[in-house]
Amino acid sequence: MFEVAELGLEIDKETFKQREPQLREQLLELQAALRDAKIPLVLVIAGVEGAGKGETMNMLVEWLDARGIVVHALGMISEEEVERPRYYRYWRRLPPQGSTGIFLGSWYTSPVVKHAFQQIDDARFEHELRRIVEFENLLTEEGVLVLKFWLHITKKQQKKIFKKLEDDPDKSWRVTPLDWKFHDTFDSFLDTSSRALRITSTTTAPWQIIESHDKRFRHLTVAERIIAALKARLAQPSLPKIEKPELPVPDSVNVINSLDLRAARIDPQEASKEIKELQSRIGQLSRTLLANQRSVVMVLEGADAAGKGGAIRRVVKGIDARYYRIVPIAAPTDEERAQPYLWRFWRRLPAWGHYTIYDRSWYGRVLVERIEGFCRPEDWQRAYAEINSFEEQMAESGVILLKFWLTISPEEQLRRFQDREATSYKHYKITPEDWRNREKWGGYEAAACDMVARTSTEIGPWTLVEAEDKNYARVKVLRTLVERLEHELPHTPRLKPK
Repeated sequence: MFEVAELGLEIDKETFKQREPQLREQLLELQAALRDAKIPLVLVIAGVEGAGKGETMNMLVEWLDARGIVVHALGMISEEEVERPRYYRYWRRLPPQGSTGIFLGSWYTSPVVKHAFQQIDDARFEHELRRIVEFENLLTEEGVLVLKFWLHITKKQQKKIFKKLEDDPDKSWRVTPLDWKFHDTFDSFLDTSSRALRITSTTTAPWQIIESHDKRFRHLTVAERIIAALKARLAQPSLPKIEKPELPVPDSVNVINSLDLRAARIDPQEASKEIKELQSRIGQLSRTLLANQRSVVMVLEGADAAGKGGAIRRVVKGIDARYYRIVPIAAPTDEERAQPYLWRFWRRLPAWGHYTIYDRSWYGRVLVERIEGFCRPEDWQRAYAEINSFEEQMAESGVILLKFWLTISPEEQLRRFQDREATSYKHYKITPEDWRNREKWGGYEAAACDMVARTSTEIGPWTLVEAEDKNYARVKVLRTLVERLEHELPHTPRLKPK
């Protein structure tokens, strides 16, 4: 693979002086066009130690308009990052529409280095590479232009560069014992890197291998490749206008309408007593989350007026207010619209010992956005796999994920809507949008059934909650949370079964 970058190609000073102004002008023009087109650009600069990654990054910052660029030279993982899924540190640094993010030290660094030093086995390495492909596919599907450059030099060239730097008193600090360790494992590192590039070089995010022993050749080649990629992207036709979606039709018998809402009831006094007991137990269990390096994410979805807010209030009453955050999800802000749709959820993931509770969630992509035509069919169709990957990464990092779908009948919803309109302090709970959504009841039910079928997994199963009786629904949500915490947290006595 790397033979293509070992040809001894060089650029003389005169040629470089002639080409540099032309390339810089083109880069600036295309950067402005990218900004106008609201296309985010992610540049990954990777490669062999000593191949000039830092110099290339500095060149790009100098040649481009620095006001539209953020450089991420990622090193050690911070305390904030270690308590969350690994990709949290990358998601929160994605550039918004029209801007450029340069990553020197990216999602490739950890798996490649760990595999080269035999700190992870082949199976784990393959898993990490598949995760990279998923991540980059999601970015490109969401409109991000991903360009990846691998800067290559030979082992002999690397040794020569290190020796030259060490002999210069002003630059000797640039060569560390870790650099020589990389040199000693050069062949292993190259084998691992070759495998990584082969698996992660995709149609939408291919790797470009650059011969890098000559700085002038490297600079011109990187600039030319970026220019070609920007021109190709800007020449692509804009997406057609989203057409009005055809509403799905629910099966006559499905997982939602087959719930026995009438039978799912509880005596109010019994419910009040049990809720207090469950809240006390939640409080006890929540105090052990930090010691176990765990956190909790709860998702509550369901029809309008199904009781999501009431269930959430009962949950948090048992938790210290310093350790939970309720996130009501509405239409995205301008800042959120400028990012891939999962961005606003990645950035709110909780630290160890904390809860994040979503009143509606990322499932809006396959529910309201699907039904209302806010996204294209291909967007919500691919979202199932993207959501499953997101939740899998949460679970791998220690997040305890619970997902609830609260179900009521159309008749009960109507009664609750009318009650909200008749009660002054409940007016804020009812909007014209709620009434419009009622007209699409069947479509939302069918979409919810699809959602359950395709995203109820062993690490994130859906709990279907019969919510015709609010007290019954609240008890079921609380009891499900307690049972899950007891299962996930060791050395905690179990709640007595009812």
